[in-house]
Amino acid sequence: MKQHLALLVGILLFSIPALAQDKHREVGGRIPSHGPAPVKTNHPAGEHRVFNDKEGHPNVPHVHSNGKWIGHETGPGDVHYHLDHPWEHGRFTGGFGRGHVWHLGGGGPHRFWFGGFFFSVADYDLGFCGDWLWDSDQIVIYEDPDHDGWYLAYNVRLGTYCHVEYLGTN
Repeated sequence: MKQHLALLVGILLFSIPALAQDKHREVGGRIPSHGPAPVKTNHPAGEHRVFNDKEGHPNVPHVHSNGKWIGHETGPGDVHYHLDHPWEHGRFTGGFGRGHVWHLGGGGPHRFWFGGFFFSVADYDLGFCGDWLWDSDQIVIYEDPDHDGWYLAYNVRLGTYCHVEYLGTN
């Protein structure tokens, strides 16, 4: 009986920090049920945007546990995401949203891949993905409702996202 009690106490002691961390960590580890809503008006993006809207949140575009996409409010007129030839390499057909979690297979922000699909991070977003693990992170792709030719790659581990362009299959 004492052994069972000691084992139970040990398990509880190791569980408390993990539970406390999850309660306070709103960003990362959760997969949004949907992408961002379309923006109805254009809001020009400043060159020094701030994304850490709450203490402890990253200063990069991220998604709250309630599904709010922080950093996706500039609208369809944002020149940083203009493409002369949207969907030049076709459209991504691998599936969108939480039912389609992919493991990055290698590369880097200029050309990365998973499942035979290739993508590139938008130049404007290169500073937002410096801590991504290009050979192992899990990502989910969402359609971008505002910027033709772009998708949103959500990093499950970090709770952050970047605009990405589909480059085709291998």
